[in-house]
Amino acid sequence: MARVQSKPGRPKATAAPLGGSAVHAVTSVGALEPAELPVDAIEVGRIADAWGIKGWFKVLPHSASPEALFSSKRWYLLPTERGARSFAGTLLLRIREAKEHSGTLVASAHDVDDRSAADALKGARIFIPRSSFPTAGADEYYWVDLIGLAVVNREGVPLGCVKELLSTGPQTVLVIEYTEEGKPMERMIPFVSAYVDGVDLAARRIAVDWQTDF
Repeated sequence: MARVQSKPGRPKATAAPLGGSAVHAVTSVGALEPAELPVDAIEVGRIADAWGIKGWFKVLPHSASPEALFSSKRWYLLPTERGARSFAGTLLLRIREAKEHSGTLVASAHDVDDRSAADALKGARIFIPRSSFPTAGADEYYWVDLIGLAVVNREGVPLGCVKELLSTGPQTVLVIEYTEEGKPMERMIPFVSAYVDGVDLAARRIAVDWQTDF
């Protein structure tokens, strides 16, 4: 039922809207335009390395189905959280082309015209406005939209809220956070039609066929 997932283990980086002010970049990426991070920005991947000599670069998406990266021509970059930084603040990356190549996602952008410019972006975190994501189909959901939703079973018993989602290979699993006798607890529910009766994004609720003692 889930269409696009956030990278397993990194829900906090993608679940909450992020904002920021435009800050001028340092010289190595000075050709790129400083920008403000959209309030609905979602982290969808990072730049891994330069690719070739004409400014192309490799991208590591946080999703096995990176439709958002292909659909948007405006990527917002924040510097890496660890290691050396080649810029500060938020930069706007205007994408010329993004495509799959030999099992890798590669892209080219305006004002990134050679390998040195692409090298300067290594490690940068890529954000895209949630509003620019492709429309999900019937019974398809973006992971980021499920984080924080309340989970209730058929008897109306609250089971907790979605803390994160995990990919186990053949299926996606909801990690539900709840409290029992004052202690934080977790339960896991497969996100498949056998257990999930429906998702109501407007009501921020997921109905499931699941018991508290499962």
